[in-house]
Amino acid sequence: MAESAKAPAAVRHAEEVMGTVFSFDVRGGDPAAVRAALEEAVAGLHRVDEVFSTYRENSQVSRLAREEIGVDECDAEVSEVLELAAEAERVSDGWFSTRYRGRFDPTGIVKGWSAERAARVLARVAGVSGVSVNGGGDVQMFGAPEPARAWRVGIADPLRPGGLAAVISAAGVAELAVATSGTAERGAHIVDPRTGKSAVTDLVAVTVVGPRLTWVDCWATAAFAMGSRAGLAFLESLPDVEGLLITAGDEVRCTGGLAARLG
Repeated sequence: MAESAKAPAAVRHAEEVMGTVFSFDVRGGDPAAVRAALEEAVAGLHRVDEVFSTYRENSQVSRLAREEIGVDECDAEVSEVLELAAEAERVSDGWFSTRYRGRFDPTGIVKGWSAERAARVLARVAGVSGVSVNGGGDVQMFGAPEPARAWRVGIADPLRPGGLAAVISAAGVAELAVATSGTAERGAHIVDPRTGKSAVTDLVAVTVVGPRLTWVDCWATAAFAMGSRAGLAFLESLPDVEGLLITAGDEVRCTGGLAARLG
C-alpha cells in the first residue's frame, strides 16, 4: 500500500450489523474506488449475518444446526469458517469450540473473521495506505493512518469504567489485530467447553494481539475460559501473538513480548 508525504484523505463509515457496530477508517486511495470497496465490504458483512446468524430461524447455520441441510448445501464461506474453527479448536486443545450451551454455534469465530475479511477488501484498493475496521471493539488494522503515525487501539479497563488498561500500537508492522474477551460488556457469556456452562475463572478480561483478527479473537476466548495461569501459558506458546490478562483481583499478567506493542 502506497504512502504519500502528506496526510492521506480519510473515508469513515459506521454500519450496524450482527447486533453490533462495525466502524471503518480508510486512508488514501481514490475516494470513488474506496467507496465502491466499502459498499462491497458492508454488503459482505450483511451477507455473513444472513448466513451465520443463530437468531435467524432460516439462516444456513440455523438449518445446519437442525440437520435440515449439510455443509455441502451451504455457501462456500460456511465450509471455510468451519475449517478455521476446527483449526482453532485443535490449537487450543478444545478450549475454543463451535458449540454453545450444547448447540452448534460457530459465531465465536465469525465476527473476527468477517471484520478481517472486510478490512482486506479495502486494503486491496490501489493507493490505500491504511485501513482500520473495528467490529464491536475487536480491530483489524493494515498500514498506517499517516506516514509518521501508527494505528493505536485503547484497551478498556474492565475494573475502572471509562479508563484504559493499555494502548496497543501497530507501529512497525504491516498488519495487526486486537481482540478482547471478558465479562465487562456482556456479562458471563463465555462458556467452558468441558461443562457447557459459563466459564468460571479468575479473569475479567483477556486482550490478544497478533496479525489476524480471525485468530486473536479465538485465542482471547480460549484463554479467558482457561483462566489466568493456563491462559497466559497458552498465549506464550503461540507464534506472533501477545496477550494482556486482567484478573478479578486487579492483577495484570502479560506475555513476554507485549511491551513492544504498547504505545
